[in-house]
Amino acid sequence: MKTPRLTRRKFLAAALLATPGILFADSKWVEPTWLKTGHLRLGKGKPAHRFVHFTDLHHKGDRPYLAAVVARINALRPDFVCFTGDIVEEERFLAEALEFLASIEAPVFGVPGNHDYWSKVSFKPIHQCLEAGGGAWLLDEQRAIAGGNINLIGITCSHANQARLPLDSSRKNILLMHYPAWVKKLDDQKFDLMLAGHSHGGQVRIPFYGPVFLPFGVDQYDLGLFHTPAGPLHVNPGIGYIYGCNFRFNCRPEITLVEI
Repeated sequence: MKTPRLTRRKFLAAALLATPGILFADSKWVEPTWLKTGHLRLGKGKPAHRFVHFTDLHHKGDRPYLAAVVARINALRPDFVCFTGDIVEEERFLAEALEFLASIEAPVFGVPGNHDYWSKVSFKPIHQCLEAGGGAWLLDEQRAIAGGNINLIGITCSHANQARLPLDSSRKNILLMHYPAWVKKLDDQKFDLMLAGHSHGGQVRIPFYGPVFLPFGVDQYDLGLFHTPAGPLHVNPGIGYIYGCNFRFNCRPEITLVEI
């Protein structure tokens, strides 16, 4: 019996028919937990400090995934860790999320995101968890860390003057905030680095086009490093996703190792 010949035209047709299914499978079951480690280095010469930035955990009970995130952070052995909001969407997952955050082997400094407010969780256990590890939950506050060499400022993005905290030119001034677009509200202040989340990088990014959808509070600051009048702003694509949007394409979840 003669085997049917697979022509180039038939092969291309089959490939085109299969592509949507492959892309769907990738965005649904592969990329959402395909964690990557980004690297951001600022300044010339040997870095004085190295730390990890992650954001938008949106923990919903996936313990193996959260354990993998924490293990990746610990493997990098950072001096400290910065988190820029959205631990959970529901109060019932907070205790479990804090259990894992407590296992990070470096001080964790964080600020709240919109879902931390919308879920109406108590901030008291978050304060206690981070402070027990040498970190802090910064609500329009600042801390001198890294031997006094870094002035770490955390803002809640809740009112216009929230970033009007004293800056120290003798230290590196690093700002944590949830909404990237709030960089436009910083007026004439100058920071050595600003870190934000919230955008999720759009989660679905079309090559040569960009994100299909972005939430409020992002504007043009969707993903990566931006040079702004207030200083360099780095927007992390986040770890999790909100309910009903459990897809990622061309936008893997990320923790970022920062050297400054």
